[in-house]
Amino acid sequence: MSLIPSFFGGRRSNIFDPFSLDVWDPFEGFPIANVPSSARETSAFANARIDWKETPQAHIFKVDVPGIKKEEVKVEVEEGRVLQISGERSKEQEEKNDQWHRMERSSGKFLRRFRLPENVKMGEIKAAMENGVLTVTVPKEEEKKPDVKAIDISG
Repeated sequence: MSLIPSFFGGRRSNIFDPFSLDVWDPFEGFPIANVPSSARETSAFANARIDWKETPQAHIFKVDVPGIKKEEVKVEVEEGRVLQISGERSKEQEEKNDQWHRMERSSGKFLRRFRLPENVKMGEIKAAMENGVLTVTVPKEEEKKPDVKAIDISG
């Protein structure tokens, strides 16, 4: 497997990850002028940043969701061991007398899906949110070690 450095953000990502159901967009991060504003609003927050690490005990997903309440985020497991994390950050209401000088915070929906490996305990998945970071812990089943039985040698 080859790790490719990201040009935007200094992170390394594995674009050949067999468990990821994400579609790689080579134009992600580039400003596109001809996209209608409604599409920009929907997709502005579409790619919530996720780290996925595997420890001997579990798979751990950390999702940056600043400014989103836990009630606005869903963590679901679909048939076929697919972990789905979704949510929405609503656009701030504009008052008639307000004058905006800058509006950089993204709003919109996000949806990320990952196919989990076979060695996970599907019924024991836990999620917690703290300081704008959602942590999803997917415990792994204990690795079965082959039984080795010593055989006495006669003679």
